[in-house]
Amino acid sequence: MKLSVYGKGGIGKSTTSCNISVALAKRGKKVLQIGCDPKHDSTFTLTGFLIPTIIDTLQEKGFHYEDVWPEDVIFKGYAGVDCVEAGGPPAGAGCGGYVVGETVKLLKELNAFDEYDVILFDVLGDVVCGGFAAPLNYSDYCLIVTDNGFDALFAANRIAASIREKARTHPLRLAGLIGNRTSKRDLIDKYTEAVPMPVLEILPLIEDIRVSRVKGKTLFEMAESDPSLDWVCEYYLNIADQVLALPEGVVPTDAPDRELFGLLSDYYLNPPADKPGVVPAEEADELATMMV
Repeated sequence: MKLSVYGKGGIGKSTTSCNISVALAKRGKKVLQIGCDPKHDSTFTLTGFLIPTIIDTLQEKGFHYEDVWPEDVIFKGYAGVDCVEAGGPPAGAGCGGYVVGETVKLLKELNAFDEYDVILFDVLGDVVCGGFAAPLNYSDYCLIVTDNGFDALFAANRIAASIREKARTHPLRLAGLIGNRTSKRDLIDKYTEAVPMPVLEILPLIEDIRVSRVKGKTLFEMAESDPSLDWVCEYYLNIADQVLALPEGVVPTDAPDRELFGLLSDYYLNPPADKPGVVPAEEADELATMMV
């Protein structure tokens, strides 16, 4: 099974990806996580350091694939999760999609894809071009990380559009949304009413998740010394169980940008009076001013 994790920049994709990878490993699966970001920090919480990237290794070898060995590019992380960082071109130059393609090419040369039960691509930011959508070409499912905010859902809609486009020629499905760092889900529910798709899990705003990134440890590793965090790990185990159940998934029908803008902003500016957590009039005025 091949998974791609997408979402707005800074939404917590890498932290979520690492914890999902460990959860899959805890369920007895052999997992490879591939970081698809020039910052090469996707697997930091699994390994505790910034591992060498594939693109750097290929450059050192003069792009002679036959001179690269698995131990040059695959590093063991927590819970036995294997880690790869694709790396990327220098800022402002080159194509991220090309690097992802070279990464997949090399891993196939090493027969790495045949050795794993699950391969997870952790992909940077929003989908702004075909290059950053390249991991979808190799994926069975996409997972979108969002929160209960306007910007993250707007980005999620763009990613849904990319999934719809790729599904024309690839057996790709959207497994669902993962709400991260959110105490409410009213806007998420409003969006999924307009663009039907599953919601796999909603993780509340948990400070320890942010701290785990700073410490370079997954929640599962932190829970070994602090059992009070076991309940947080259950969120990721639930996501892993749903993915391993081979969900049918959906090919989303994304909403047009202007229509989505009106839908989400109108929900806050003119909230339904019968819903709990209605935005007070003064807050609605403030939101209206901010929108202008």
